[in-house]
Amino acid sequence: DALRIGTEIADALDRAHRAGVVHRDLKPGNVMLTRSGAKLMDFGLARATGMTGAANGSGVTLAALTQSPTVAQPLTAEGTIVGTFQYMSPEQLEGKEADERSDIWALGCVLYEMSTGRRAFEGKSQASLITSIMGSEPVPISQVSPMTPPALDRLVGACLAKDAADRIQSAHDVKLQITWIAEGGSQAGVPKPVAHKRKNRERLAWGIAAAAIVAALAFVATRPRPVATPPVHAFLQPPPGVLFSSSTDRPLPLAISPDGSTIAFCARDGEGPDVLWVRSLGAEDARPLPGTQAAQGPFFSPDGRSLGFFADRKLRRIDVAGGPVVDLADKLDPRGGTWNEDGVILLTANSSGPVSMVTADGGPMTVATALDSARGENTHRYPHFLPDGRHFLYLARRSGAGKGESPTIFVGELGTSERTPVLEVASNVMYASGHLVYVRGTVLVAQRFDPSTLEVEGPAVPLIDNVRMDERFSRGVFAVSANGVLVCMTGNNQTRTQLRWLDRAGRPLGDVGEPADYTYGGTPNISPDGRSAVLAIANRDRGTSDVWIVDLASGRRRKLTVDTADHPHGSWLPDGKSVAVTTNDSGNGGLDVLSIDGTRSRRVLVTPDFTWPMTASGDVLLYSPESQAGAFTSDILSISISRGGEPQPFALSEADEFLAQFSPDGRFVAYTSTESGRFEVIVAAYPQPGGRWQVSQSGGVEPRWNRNGRELFYMDNDNYLVSVEVEVTATGFQIGATQRLFQFHGSSGFWRYDVAPDGSRFLVTVPLEEDLVAPVTIITDWTRKTGAR
Repeated sequence: DALRIGTEIADALDRAHRAGVVHRDLKPGNVMLTRSGAKLMDFGLARATGMTGAANGSGVTLAALTQSPTVAQPLTAEGTIVGTFQYMSPEQLEGKEADERSDIWALGCVLYEMSTGRRAFEGKSQASLITSIMGSEPVPISQVSPMTPPALDRLVGACLAKDAADRIQSAHDVKLQITWIAEGGSQAGVPKPVAHKRKNRERLAWGIAAAAIVAALAFVATRPRPVATPPVHAFLQPPPGVLFSSSTDRPLPLAISPDGSTIAFCARDGEGPDVLWVRSLGAEDARPLPGTQAAQGPFFSPDGRSLGFFADRKLRRIDVAGGPVVDLADKLDPRGGTWNEDGVILLTANSSGPVSMVTADGGPMTVATALDSARGENTHRYPHFLPDGRHFLYLARRSGAGKGESPTIFVGELGTSERTPVLEVASNVMYASGHLVYVRGTVLVAQRFDPSTLEVEGPAVPLIDNVRMDERFSRGVFAVSANGVLVCMTGNNQTRTQLRWLDRAGRPLGDVGEPADYTYGGTPNISPDGRSAVLAIANRDRGTSDVWIVDLASGRRRKLTVDTADHPHGSWLPDGKSVAVTTNDSGNGGLDVLSIDGTRSRRVLVTPDFTWPMTASGDVLLYSPESQAGAFTSDILSISISRGGEPQPFALSEADEFLAQFSPDGRFVAYTSTESGRFEVIVAAYPQPGGRWQVSQSGGVEPRWNRNGRELFYMDNDNYLVSVEVEVTATGFQIGATQRLFQFHGSSGFWRYDVAPDGSRFLVTVPLEEDLVAPVTIITDWTRKTGAR
């Protein structure tokens, strides 16, 4: 794929150069992958070199490439820097004139990044990045990705020569060389013990990478292991047009079968919903499993024939071959699951609470572990069965702010309250091939472990750096099979999100501020005057979140919460001068009301629960509680903003009810309910009792009102934003025409969007695609590094 896409980019660049245009800002963000091939986009910084028409038979004119104004030579004014720093050539950084060879440099950077999953030049600051570009050489591709053809290493090195005169001089030559490499002109640089088992058929594609893994495993089983030989790495991409799920998904987005033959992963096609995909390592057969929309956290059955996963706040099961989806448990906010040969599934049912247990056929859910309040524990998460199917690993820690003992991995045993501490680390842990595998910092490590004594042995050995690790949830994105095939995702430790305006057709109208690590992917809430929004941003150093106010005109942010407590959510109050925020500090939760000018702060509700403020009208605030005991109650309660007092129920039933929104006149509340057996949008009169109306007919979540009171929006099961005409009548509430506006995936959160006061545009949070394109890394024979036999 990298060679094919590289050829197409080089061809596009060649056509631009022949038309007399230098791009000057070639980077991954300006390459669009379409069904017909890669397209080179955004010639906004391009400049003409003097030619005004088609050149050398390219058939491309400057007008066809860009509508931006162009100027004659020189391309770059002396001392002026334009472009994106990570892909800028040394001469551009010096403010010198840029020509076609500057684009060749950027093309080399893009080829390097496609082949390795990391940038050629990095720096913690702009100054250190420039120093790296001007004075250092990137790590050879073959060291990062051993299966890379050596000729590609040399080609990229020639594109990244510091002196423009030493570089390859034309994009046409780059295209020809990549084509030659793709046609087999360079034997891939696989470690020799694997290469001699293959038949000289190296291609950078899913099937051949899988063949390398199978060959490596076969070789390991039959030959002595030379300690100097590194583990085999391969990189697997999702099918064309498909993106891996955001790493903000709290359960793991990928799994590998016990025999190491099949990978399951969560991904989406375009703007559609996340679904569960499966792919055999021995064949190119990646396919989605119907009925798995909104899937998270897959895990395999012991025989590898079935998958457990979480979706719509339920634990579900499906056969790998496809078929009906079976519901096993509901009302969940999960943190991982595991399945043993006796048909027992362990899961962390909620963000706070113990490990629970249910059978693979469903039935009542029971508790499998007990929290130790003396240690400050309020969450046990990421259970993982050991080979005997009776003992299991899990992480014990405090969720949110507050003091407690160090996060610790314990081994528990089914049917008893006994447990054994194993090691102190804030990470999910899995067992394979006599080792525990976990993350320290951003390094995936392996440490020898004896299941019979439940003791670790020797030091932790690093396997791979820059593994995705969500510190807030103590969860690294990796999985390992029983026979030691390891899969992981690398890159940014958290999928960043961008605030963006969309019009009613889904077209982008502009970004708001810089990307940020918005908590839960972001839940934008626009102020009553339409000038600001509140969102929570994660503080990874503390493992908490703070509520921030974003100016929608300038994009500037300022922090509203200034203490050390955890504030993962905020909601505007009707006066536009204060915000209700979720607060949790040392196990004491509740709702705080904060003045936006910082002059007032008061506690409205004190509770051991997490409380999620949703909407307010007059003096009434609606919120949903989350019990620290582990049950997300999915009810809607009301409380007086000014007086506090005892909360009153608004929607309280066996169904899930949450995401409430007052109508502009305060007479109705729209919310999401599962009373019909699936998520639907309901409108109910306020106060109760009163009429109730089901708005969505085939599934719906995240209702928002147009402030004119005559339109209601929600997201349907296919990720379409839906508009519904509504009218208040003498007899109550009337539902009118329904229209799908546009499809939009966005980021996970309570709401993915909010509506501007005039109803003409939507404020959304979208994950940065560059954080989603990192491939899945597969590592085999990693036990050589630990010295295991």
